[in-house]
Amino acid sequence: MNESATPSNAVSRRAMIQRTAAIITGSIAATSALAALAPTRVWALELHALSQHDGETILAFGQTLYPHATLPSAVYAFLVKDLDAAAGKDPATATLLRNGTAALDGAAGGSFVAASPEARLAAAKAIEASPYFAKVRGTCITSLYNNELAFAHFGYPGPSWPKGGYIHHGFNDLAWLPNPPESASPTIGLL
Repeated sequence: MNESATPSNAVSRRAMIQRTAAIITGSIAATSALAALAPTRVWALELHALSQHDGETILAFGQTLYPHATLPSAVYAFLVKDLDAAAGKDPATATLLRNGTAALDGAAGGSFVAASPEARLAAAKAIEASPYFAKVRGTCITSLYNNELAFAHFGYPGPSWPKGGYIHHGFNDLAWLPNPPESASPTIGLL
């Protein structure tokens, strides 16, 4: 496809890869092997409703709101994918996200993506009461943490129901959190 023939908010795959090198394609049913590979790969996401700048800004904003130094950008790309899909279904959401990108850029003094971490945090605080902030923050919770790449990163084995539930999977196999103190489970008199 001729890049000059694309609409102003469409982005070629080549441009997206060159600029971000951190966004993931579609939904991934990741295994732990894929999660181990994700940080070393270049992922690209074709945006349908948002511009590349909007996508890059949302990704950087998600990293500012929920910072994890070792969480691959590929996991944050789920946020961009989900918000792009929402914007494609609802013109009001698309407008909200585009205006939010502009507000973040303004609060950061030009480009939120190019701003220092301190300037990004200050810009985020400046728009904290906005609907954009609420929309992105709310979407972050499920987009970032409810996927197998994040599960593998944080050492969470995932839900038990696909493995037969806790009764068949092992009720006491929680190895990814420290054991609680005895005081957290007081004895209760039997009836």
